[in-house]
Amino acid sequence: MKQTLLDRFMTKKGLYTGFWIIAIFMVTILIYYTANLHKEVPPIPKEVRSASGELLYTYDDVVEGKGYFQEFDLTDWGTLLGMGAYMGPDFSTTFYHHRVEDLYDHYGMQMYGKKMDQLSDIEKGAVKERVKQDVKEQTQLSTGTVTYTDASAQAYKNNVERLVKMLVEGDPERAFPGGVIKPEEARKIAAFVDWSQLVASSLRPETDRTWSNNWPYEPLVDQNLNFNYHKVSLWEFLLLWTLTIIVIYLSYEYLFKKDEELQPAMKVTSLFRSQKKLLKYVPIVAGLFVLQLFVGGYLAHLYTEPSKDFVISQSLLPFNVARSVHTQLAILWVAVGWLVGGLLIAPWVANKDHKYPWLVDVLWLALVVVAVGALIGLYLGATGQLRDTWFWLGNEGRELINLGRLWDIGLVVGLVFWFLLIISLIRKAATNNPLVGTIIWSAFAIATLYIAGMMPIHKIMPNYTVDDYYRWWVIHLWVELTFEMFAAGVIAFFTVSLGLISHKTAVRTMIFELFLIMMSGTLGVGHHYWFQGLDEYWIAIGGIFSALEPLPLALMIVEAMKNQREQRLEGKPNEFSTVFMWVAGSAVLNWIGAGFFGMLINTPTIDYYAHGTYLIMPHGHIALLGAFGYISIAFLYMTARAHSLANGLAWNEKVSKWGFWLLTLGVILFALPTYIVGIEQAQTAFEKGYFFARLRETIEPLKGWLWFRLLPDGMMITGGLIILYDLLTKTFTKKKAVAA
Repeated sequence: MKQTLLDRFMTKKGLYTGFWIIAIFMVTILIYYTANLHKEVPPIPKEVRSASGELLYTYDDVVEGKGYFQEFDLTDWGTLLGMGAYMGPDFSTTFYHHRVEDLYDHYGMQMYGKKMDQLSDIEKGAVKERVKQDVKEQTQLSTGTVTYTDASAQAYKNNVERLVKMLVEGDPERAFPGGVIKPEEARKIAAFVDWSQLVASSLRPETDRTWSNNWPYEPLVDQNLNFNYHKVSLWEFLLLWTLTIIVIYLSYEYLFKKDEELQPAMKVTSLFRSQKKLLKYVPIVAGLFVLQLFVGGYLAHLYTEPSKDFVISQSLLPFNVARSVHTQLAILWVAVGWLVGGLLIAPWVANKDHKYPWLVDVLWLALVVVAVGALIGLYLGATGQLRDTWFWLGNEGRELINLGRLWDIGLVVGLVFWFLLIISLIRKAATNNPLVGTIIWSAFAIATLYIAGMMPIHKIMPNYTVDDYYRWWVIHLWVELTFEMFAAGVIAFFTVSLGLISHKTAVRTMIFELFLIMMSGTLGVGHHYWFQGLDEYWIAIGGIFSALEPLPLALMIVEAMKNQREQRLEGKPNEFSTVFMWVAGSAVLNWIGAGFFGMLINTPTIDYYAHGTYLIMPHGHIALLGAFGYISIAFLYMTARAHSLANGLAWNEKVSKWGFWLLTLGVILFALPTYIVGIEQAQTAFEKGYFFARLRETIEPLKGWLWFRLLPDGMMITGGLIILYDLLTKTFTKKKAVAA
């Protein structure tokens, strides 16, 4: 029978060729856009002056202010151009809105002798046109001298006064105790924030939209989204549903063949020396996970009652410090758990041990030093105790990649060391095994791509937009591209080793997943680039490609779950069913978090109003925990189970299931209150303007839903404690199994 082009593509060779073609194409496009980045980012002016010639601030003031903004970790309290935490204000929007209000007062008095709140609707319409002329026509952002009208210059001074008071004295109603930032430092921060206000308010040359693509919505100057947002959103949904049907069809038509024989599940009778040394990683990873959950509970209380202390005084543990620790703990325990998985699998693949097993101990010690040093640095840096060395030892102040540069370097060295340990052992085994080859080279990408967020190595990046561009390389390309490739290889290896998928099916499915991940995850980074100063085409690129991201993730797991159920009905229990429970849970939560809630916030029309609101929380929490955290926990249970089989120890799944279900149901239930609060914020932004969406007054009537978080947070913390207890007892309580 003659093969069609589709038949040839869906073979192992065709998929492998397709993967490399799409990989080269996508990476080339990304490199092209990066090389031309300087042409589209908003410039930092040499100086900003009033029309009467008064110097307001300079380029150096903006850069120095950015440094202080990072040093005191303000991005883990509020947001800048919508990027950051949701307790404090969006600094850019606040400066923008207050500037416009001050201009209404100025021109209202000039034209009618009235302030803004005294103007009639007709008078307000005339004043609006004059304010729009000031903001959109008389103020232009450039590399030279930016000239404010005298009215805008006075509005800037008013903004500086308000910001200095808030940063120095604190904002108790929004969990900011103050007492750390000095007035002269706050004034530099004000220059940086005003630059971001110019990004949001002034028009990109030869266009009718601002440098931030008309974000935020500010009805006082008729700034709103344009129809392109709706077009991209429509295409996004059309592509998602169409490609979902196509992927499901291709999977069951070409990938999952019932006539392919499953190999027996692997039998573990002994462990290599290096694998035994992994046992000491188990309590570290599980302990960091539980600590992260407790810090999350602390943050939840402050979100609910920001003006009150909870167990610890906010002067000792401010909100921004706690949030920084919370996010960095997530990255640390997930990453170290994945290191455990790679080191556990490598000797099985190579069927031999490392020449120097003690190197696993060296890596463990190095990671402990980095973790402890980084957490101490996060605290000391953000609380102003490392003013001279904050960049190297403290809190780098970039959301989600906050580690001081020394700890950044230490983490990269650890990741590279991990990669060398793996490749030195299994490089020969990878010759004819695509599963192992994927594990190796995605491990290499994980180890090296983190460096993208460390440029320049010795100082902060002056331009915030450029800085954020590369920050998302780490967060998106590191996590949503290379991590998912590593996960695809590991899950394929697991499902074959556990006797749930045939080797041929696993290889074909994995390569198909790699093809889709590369196609969606590379330029899909663009859905983070809409509002911080990059050009409009990122709305289309990021929107359309991000629509594809949920597709590749659950295909093989669904089939493996079916095979496991059939084996169980046939009376063939699987010795690694606990491990597979976490892997399967990962696939389900990944679809819910990255797929369902990811599409909810990534759609341009929705994200325009929901950017930087509670509506982002369900996506971030469920996707990170499900897509990557559950696989990390699966590696821990894989280590514990292999240890128990090798030593004939008892194994019971009851406690494991309690931990799994409490954690899983808790994180899903967590989405309910944050979704409801986020929807209310988005509606407020749509009706009144984004400034009002971020006010505490908008959140306060919904406090009951914030208190509701006691239930899901309590479930998750309890589940985490059970998991820690379960892993410790399974790993270190040496009870021999009773013979049947």
